Amino acid sequence: MSVDYDLVIIGAGPGGLTAGLYAGRAKMKVLVLEKLAPGGQIIISDWIENYPGFPDGISGFDLGEKMKTHMLNFGAVIETAEVKSVDFSGQEKKIELNDRTITATSVIIASGAAPRSLNIGEEKFVGKGVSFCATCDAPFFKGKTAVAVGGGDTAVQEALYLTKFAEKVYLVHRRDELRATKILQERAFANDKIEFVWDSVVKGVDGFFSVESVTVENVKTGEEKKLSANGCFIWIGVLPNTAFLENSVKMDKAGFIVTDSNMATSVKGVFAVGDARVTPLRQVSTAVGDGAIAAISAEHYIENM
Repeated sequence: MSVDYDLVIIGAGPGGLTAGLYAGRAKMKVLVLEKLAPGGQIIISDWIENYPGFPDGISGFDLGEKMKTHMLNFGAVIETAEVKSVDFSGQEKKIELNDRTITATSVIIASGAAPRSLNIGEEKFVGKGVSFCATCDAPFFKGKTAVAVGGGDTAVQEALYLTKFAEKVYLVHRRDELRATKILQERAFANDKIEFVWDSVVKGVDGFFSVESVTVENVKTGEEKKLSANGCFIWIGVLPNTAFLENSVKMDKAGFIVTDSNMATSVKGVFAVGDARVTPLRQVSTAVGDGAIAAISAEHYIENM
């Protein structure tokens, strides 16, 4: 079988870059495709304090650059390109780009996921008070006030974590009861740092250089009010970047890729890592672990063909 590459990695976030590093180190011919910028979502993180090896923290951009440089040092090639579609029906995996089709023996999908947006213009405050990850950013709100948005397990868990640092947390939910599991609800109701804003949605995030207030509207009365806050944490779900796959691999109802412990998908020779797959935790460290496993799995797949 004549193919362009031993391995093509779709996505250059932490998982994809780590997979590229391991595959390059194994002397595979590797191409990493990224439609935006290497580093993925971490490059918009102002500061990362929970990645091992950087006790004083590191900016998301710098960490992404270090990962990219490390990978390139082992021979992997990175290219700015968007994958339009794939064909995994044969042993030769086909990936269609805007200008050409490339082939590979194995593929690792590291396309990530994007947080669901409120679509109220909050994107201009990302990294300046608007966040989608309390585990990542809660320490920056020590002694401050934050607004949390959502009512599911993730929203309540993250809001509880946020109270370890913030002085006060408004939890805004569009219904009059939470969707989270009962034990999480009990913990939230027992936490005197959390004030619930029921039957409400966020209509605006305001500030000059950073978040200063959040406007909420009661969906039953139409009444609006401003909450004075230093941040707004949004947990209304994430959307996997998997539309280009067109069900070529098994996915759950939300579009996340189903894998086994070796990161293998339902198609032989195709693996998935990081936020794009079904996983209980979406962090830089877990994506890095996924990437290492997937690269070794891809190497073994190719060797055993």
